[in-house]
Amino acid sequence: MQKAVIGSTTYNHLLFLPEDYGPGRSWPVILYLHGIGAKGDYIEMLKAHGLPKYLEGHKDFPFITVSPQCPDDEDWSSDKLDRLLDEFIEDYRIDVDRVYLTGIGEGASAAWRLAGTRPSRFAAFAPVCGGGNPHEACFLRNLPVWIFHGAKDSIFPLTEAQGMVLALRLCGGIVNLTVYPEADHDSWTDTYSNPELYAWLLKQTRSRFTEAALDPVVEDLD
Repeated sequence: MQKAVIGSTTYNHLLFLPEDYGPGRSWPVILYLHGIGAKGDYIEMLKAHGLPKYLEGHKDFPFITVSPQCPDDEDWSSDKLDRLLDEFIEDYRIDVDRVYLTGIGEGASAAWRLAGTRPSRFAAFAPVCGGGNPHEACFLRNLPVWIFHGAKDSIFPLTEAQGMVLALRLCGGIVNLTVYPEADHDSWTDTYSNPELYAWLLKQTRSRFTEAALDPVVEDLD
């Protein structure tokens, strides 16, 4: 179950806790950033797309998941997102070695910025149908990245993803790219319903950046 939480100094957000969340262990956490269509002050709209929608039908999901909402009159703030994560690490049983980042559309672009300014905070990064700044790619060279994009995306062209892949590889980065040949902007439905994404995330830890092993790059999916 995802519950709505009103943020005092950061963002209102949805919080998902695994069914067996409790004492005796620490938990991996995913920070999810929504796209431009979910901006506002009605938190329930986040459940219409992306990872929050997927979680509505998967109570056995093994990650704590934090899904903040950006207000209409603001852009995503890396500082506020950073504070939000600090609050969760203080208040919940978080495995700080397994903090993961993802987002869709404008949220993916914001996640690229957040990862670029705070790469050591995360164990892995999975942007979906968004764009980053190739000139900042070298800041991410030690962070495992798996990019997802639709070949027919009319909002963020596939070249946005391909440019980041090239820039990361030139820096010696650890990067995979999955392209959905028939997908337009909605490449998040297939991405977040793919169990291989979550298995891959759980293999990544901050303390094992240099040991992270990825499958061969996937250029297309049938």
